[in-house]
Amino acid sequence: MSQTIAPRVRTLLLLLLAVTGALLAGSAPVSAHAALTASDPQQGAVVKEAPTQVSLTFSEGVAMSDDSVRVLDPKGKRVDTGKTSEQGTNTYSVKLHSGLPDGTFTVTYQVVSADSHPVSGAFTFSIGAPSTTSVSVSDQEAGGGVVGGLYGFARYLSYAGFILLVGGAAFVLACWQRGTGERSVQRLVVSGWLALTGATLAMLLLRGSYTGSGKVGDIFDLALLSDVLQTKTGAALISRLLLLAAGALFIAVLFGAYEKREDDEEKGDLTFGLAIGGFVVAAGLAATWAMAEHASTGIQTGISMPVDVLHLLAVAVWLGGLATLLVALYRAPSIEPSVVRRFSRIAFGSVAVLAATGIYQSWRQLGSWSAFTGTSYGQLLLVKIGLVVVLVGIAWISRRWTARLSQAPAAKAAKTSVSAPVKATAKTGAKTSAKTSAKASAKASAKTSAATSDKSEDEDRETEDEKEPTAAPAGGGDGKRATQLARQRAAVATAREKRVRDADPLRSGLRRSVLAETGVAVVLLAVTTVLTSTEPGRTVEEAEAATAATSQEATGALAVDIPFDTGGKDGKGLARVEIDPARVGGNDMHVYVQRPNGKAFDIPEVKVAFTLKAKDIGPLPVVPDRIATGHWTATGVQIPLAGNWSIAVTVRTSDIDQVTVDKNAQIG
Repeated sequence: MSQTIAPRVRTLLLLLLAVTGALLAGSAPVSAHAALTASDPQQGAVVKEAPTQVSLTFSEGVAMSDDSVRVLDPKGKRVDTGKTSEQGTNTYSVKLHSGLPDGTFTVTYQVVSADSHPVSGAFTFSIGAPSTTSVSVSDQEAGGGVVGGLYGFARYLSYAGFILLVGGAAFVLACWQRGTGERSVQRLVVSGWLALTGATLAMLLLRGSYTGSGKVGDIFDLALLSDVLQTKTGAALISRLLLLAAGALFIAVLFGAYEKREDDEEKGDLTFGLAIGGFVVAAGLAATWAMAEHASTGIQTGISMPVDVLHLLAVAVWLGGLATLLVALYRAPSIEPSVVRRFSRIAFGSVAVLAATGIYQSWRQLGSWSAFTGTSYGQLLLVKIGLVVVLVGIAWISRRWTARLSQAPAAKAAKTSVSAPVKATAKTGAKTSAKTSAKASAKASAKTSAATSDKSEDEDRETEDEKEPTAAPAGGGDGKRATQLARQRAAVATAREKRVRDADPLRSGLRRSVLAETGVAVVLLAVTTVLTSTEPGRTVEEAEAATAATSQEATGALAVDIPFDTGGKDGKGLARVEIDPARVGGNDMHVYVQRPNGKAFDIPEVKVAFTLKAKDIGPLPVVPDRIATGHWTATGVQIPLAGNWSIAVTVRTSDIDQVTVDKNAQIG
């Protein structure tokens, strides 16, 4: 049985890593947490005179450099001055050169949102009349590509390292102080520290390229690194490294000086000091995430940041303690049932804290019930909630195994108390007969009784002794032979301990349930990492509402957003149909085809048809002309009657992938 456990564990761990990789690789590039809500000129607008500047308004504050906004003429030549300035609340502008020609201009932007994530996008406007343009916007999303993948992996590794470091240390101090002497537990906590430190250094190096060009060659650009150190995220990463230096000292004391203390009072004082110091370091590490990401922006930041720190600490204590318990069950010679019971109570408290802080965070990030199913953030949050429920269910099974494990020693002790006098007499007789072999004739009846009582025990001992290497003859073995024999005896002793552990059905049952918990926790951590890189539902809905209101107020035009999915690779997107002035008679129509992240979607064909079912009119087909990437237009679109028209859009994303989607809107 023991020989089959290790391969099964390795197989399960490899499967969990594969699932984690699929979650991370299958997720979209990092979504913008600040959305473009308005622009001047507006997207798709046709102005009579050339503007002197282009202004962009975002849903939250962004960090912007001189090259963050670029304006390109129809031939792709840059026509802005390159100097950006802040015009008002979340509004930024760039000056344009004078004497601009008529035609369609392309505006591209790449900034960093207040919660540290890169934001990019593009739109067009026209001077005089729309025209064809040679500008081709890159399909690579800000924060995507190889650099984006490396940065995402470093983020995941940093969370995992934090959980192992904090959770492992908390488990040892609060539940299993004897575990400070276990090498496997020491390796786990130190591995967490190394993972968090390495990931933090990697994120510092990758940050400049991640939020900028996305080129691998820019990773070691010292000028970019200098710029990163002046940002909020750079300050958070440097603070994390300083706290990790204090964490290294904490680990050295915990697994060094603490284990050597023999005086109980002195050890108690050291435990208290380590608990206080460890909490300060752990809370500081958690704060480096809270101060630089989701919790630092939006509403109620004064409450959300402390809540986020509590949330991260609860996650670490629960999942990190779970990983430490798993290592102890598989590697430690023994672990007391009281340790498992104590951790079970602490884990229950951590889950309670997680539930309370998670509910608050969900309300803050979603804002409405519709965002649960209508946004990517809400859908991922539902997956996370489902995984937590599964994890709690498996934990309940583990508690049952813990109860059985606790009852077993009591039953064994009762059994031992009954047979103790007999065994004590037998063992005493055995020892006496062994030591006084010259007096073999004395009390033969006692000797016979001892031999009979210890028969099975002696047979087991002889069987094990046969497997152990015999000692070298006195004076005949050299040092090398003695070392080899000592190593072999240690290997035999380790194998014997492992057989004892594997033979215990209660311990094996608890190991399996804890291993299952840990497997679900690995996937949960992957989903959480993706969730922190996804635009909150509240931001998505507010940005959509602001965009629609601004467009309607400024132009009186009708704007209809219709999501589509052609079913092929990269087939999801959004078709926005704008009709101006949305009245009976001739209208100008613009169709903008965008990816889910709001970026222009270059597709081969778009068709539109209008149907008024109440009057049995239509479909009236319209084939717009392509004037830019993701931008199609048609003039003189005739709407014969006012009413609730069905607007059907046919989108073709490849030679074989096509879909028709529709939506009703009042025209006239």
